[in-house]
Amino acid sequence: MEESLSEQRLNLLRQSIGQPITDSPSNFMNWLAPVLVNAGYGILVCKYLIRKEMTNPYQILHGGVTAGIIDDLIGATVYTMGLNHRYTTINNYIDYFAPAAEGDEIVAETAIVKHGKTILNLQCEIYLPSKKRLIAKGYSNMLNIG
Repeated sequence: MEESLSEQRLNLLRQSIGQPITDSPSNFMNWLAPVLVNAGYGILVCKYLIRKEMTNPYQILHGGVTAGIIDDLIGATVYTMGLNHRYTTINNYIDYFAPAAEGDEIVAETAIVKHGKTILNLQCEIYLPSKKRLIAKGYSNMLNIG
């Protein structure tokens, strides 16, 4: 039986579990250098080490980097679904709950909320496992552009 495109992509991703992602088609993801923890259909879990260049003047995780993590990981999550079309972000909605500091390790986890014909809605939660604290949660709508 032939593997689906989703299974092929997931098998490729799962070979990198426990390693930093440095060869993604997303240059931003390569800069973030997340470590892949888990990959499933419509689910990705990655951990990130907060580096100095990811912080704001208060030495906490910059909100723009947080938004970038959410957008980038949601985009990679669409890849796991093995869809034959390209999708682009049409909006992001993010709630920020708590800070994370340089040297902290954060975890981001995505999930599909709704899979429509034209629009996908996904979410991403970012938390600080050492304090068992949710630091941000974002939703994104992705538009099928063919």
